[in-house]
Amino acid sequence: MTLFEDLKISKQIRMALEESGFTKPTPIQEQGFSAIRSGKDIIGIAQTGTGKTFAYLIPLLMKLSYAQGQFPRAIIIVPTRELVLQICESIELLTPYIDIRYDGIYGGVNIRTQQDRLIDGVDLIVATPGRFMDIYMNGIIRTKQVKTLVVDEADRLMDLGFYPQLQSILDVVPENAQKMLFSATFSDTIAKLSEDFLLNPARIEVERQATPVAHIEQMRFDVPNILTKVNFVKLLIADKDIFKKVMIFTETKKNADRIVDFLSDFWGDELSVIHSNKAQNTRINALNAFKENRTRILISSDVAARGIDIEDVTHVINFDIPSLPEEYVHRIGRTGRAGKDGTAISFVSEKEIERIDEIEALIEQTIPVSELPEDLEISQVLLDDEKVQSRNISYQKSKPMGGGAFHEKKWKNQKINGKVYKKKLAAKGKKSKKRK
Repeated sequence: MTLFEDLKISKQIRMALEESGFTKPTPIQEQGFSAIRSGKDIIGIAQTGTGKTFAYLIPLLMKLSYAQGQFPRAIIIVPTRELVLQICESIELLTPYIDIRYDGIYGGVNIRTQQDRLIDGVDLIVATPGRFMDIYMNGIIRTKQVKTLVVDEADRLMDLGFYPQLQSILDVVPENAQKMLFSATFSDTIAKLSEDFLLNPARIEVERQATPVAHIEQMRFDVPNILTKVNFVKLLIADKDIFKKVMIFTETKKNADRIVDFLSDFWGDELSVIHSNKAQNTRINALNAFKENRTRILISSDVAARGIDIEDVTHVINFDIPSLPEEYVHRIGRTGRAGKDGTAISFVSEKEIERIDEIEALIEQTIPVSELPEDLEISQVLLDDEKVQSRNISYQKSKPMGGGAFHEKKWKNQKINGKVYKKKLAAKGKKSKKRK
């Protein structure tokens, strides 16, 4: 068994890893360290939850070594503000014994404040592409000293339409800088990005592309409408002994707010919610409350599906099915992390059957269809945005829509909780010592 101490990691970082309880590298960390340290360009294909953030951060921090100069020597580009903050937390964890200046910059907050911090000097910038280019165009960031550029969650960046900004960033970074591109999938667009900007990259790949982690139990329930889905959520989360830490994903902000409205009377003090319409401080506070176990349920649009590392999530509930099949993998990857078991439950309406078929084709697995519980209240009411459906279907509690095509399980026989975890994540409750 390979340990971190076997990988020639600096003593300072190894001490930080040991203090945080990390002893064994994940496959992408074990495979990636030597390739990344060689200075070659890298294309990394790894799904969420595989440890890819540490895979590039540890060699990068060793390369930076100590604070020097005013302008950045390394840049990490990611798609969302939440992921900027997450990576900054990982840098903080790894650097208590290293004098490295880093900063996270993203939209939605005062740009002048961020510019003032950067003027003081920085070694490593973690940024969303739009805000990075805004500050660069203002003349605050200079890139001549950049030796390393990391583009993380590249497929998500492309999905969100950030290719022009990525192209601009790659154009202003020195040609001889080491460039690393990480993605959960290797699509045609990622292949083009790699071909355009990487020079003979070493390829690091773990797991199959877009394959769910093996120890996540996947379950499907065919549910007729939104209000029945809400009733189902109520039924599930009422069992606090099993549903100890739950993430509920929706594709729309509207559905996220709906769930909060319907659940707040029962579990208001146990709920956190994040989506793009929420103020940045509100989103950060909600995420921290869930991480630190001050809330039990996090309701989120897909903004939180990528890269957010939260320990001991017992269940992921897909309130609705994502339009992009890859998002399903990223969503359910919030559970079953660090070798632990997890459960992913998907509610599928008639109009979402085609989406779940696409997901099963992508992951090369059939998600078992399970019977609805007998005590679930089936609503006959359709909300306004559901009335546009051209077809109706009769739902029976005794038989799912999938008929005999899929294996069915009795509700009472479901192993819906996976393994019961022996301990929860202890609330961190500590202030950051570094600027973020």
